[in-house]
This record gives sequence, C-alpha cells and structure tokens, in this order.
Amino acid sequence: MEHAKIRLCVDHPLGAGQSLPLSEAQAHYLSGVMRQGAGAPVLVFNGQDGEWLARIETLTRRGGVLSCQQQTRAQTVPPDLWLLFAPVKKARTDFIVEKAVELGAGRIVPVQTDFTNAERLRQDKAAAHVREAAEQCQALCLPEVADLTPLPRVLAGWDPARPILWADEGGAGRPARHTASNRPNRVSR
Repeated sequence: MEHAKIRLCVDHPLGAGQSLPLSEAQAHYLSGVMRQGAGAPVLVFNGQDGEWLARIETLTRRGGVLSCQQQTRAQTVPPDLWLLFAPVKKARTDFIVEKAVELGAGRIVPVQTDFTNAERLRQDKAAAHVREAAEQCQALCLPEVADLTPLPRVLAGWDPARPILWADEGGAGRPARHTASNRPNRVSR
C-alpha cells in the first residue's frame, strides 16, 4: 500500500469509490502549502468511518475532489474519558484542547468556576483545534466539545457511577480518610 504523509479530516461519509469535495481551505492547504497535485495520495478520516487512502482527482485554488481508494485503519471507539477544565487565556485553552485530543479524551467539557479567566469559549474554534490535533497525532476519534457550563451545574447532573479524578494544584484539599482496611503501612524504627 502506498504511504501518504498528509492527513485531512473531512465532513463526508467515507467508503471505497466515494468522492469527497474539498473546501477552499483544504484545497489551498493541499496545493499552496503542501504542493500537491492530481494523483497525490492523502489520508482522510471523519471520526466515524476509520481512515482511508484517497487520491486527489482535481485540485484548484477554490476546491477540488478526492476519491477514496481503500481503508487503512478501522474506526476505534473513543475511551469514555472526559476532560473538564476551566478555560484560561486563549492560547492556553487551545493548548489544553489539543493535548486532550492527543491523550485520547472522548469528550471535552469546559466549565465556569469562581476563578475562570475566560467569560466564554468559542466552540467553533475549539472544534477546529480538535480537528487539527487529530490530523496531526493520527487520532481517528473527534471528541465532542461541550458548551461552557458552570461547574456546579455539571456536578449537579453528574452520574454517581462515573468516577472523578481531579488535580488539586493548590494542595489545599482535605487529607485522605483512612479506614481500617486501607490505612497506610507504618514503618517501625
């Protein structure tokens, strides 16, 4: 099988022989940035149908068409791992979203806390960062980016069977409670 170095996330169903129209931005990326032309191989994925080898059929400055050839990887099920985070300044929030994709988060949930720096989160921008990160890190899954929601509201509707792990960066959390069965071992001197 021929190896393609370029990966694109597309918004269309994938299958053998399927034609995929390119957006103006994707056409510009392939022709102007990556210097590709008709016949060049491209890997495509959509978060649902796995990854496919496609060929550039036509390419202009304003668009183009890819043709799916064969599946290179089957779709995987994303882990049931959610990242809840309080958005910070723009560049840092973008970084958090990118790393969540790279680490395999299944859902990204921005929460509003008492100390959140950002008043809002642009979901369209966060979704674009999800797509770009998935293209670059070879991910097949595209985690959903939820609306910015106050943390108390998220916790009020939380499934008690879903565990929560959190980072208490201030170290101000309560000490862990120990029962007779999970007390730490004492070392005698």
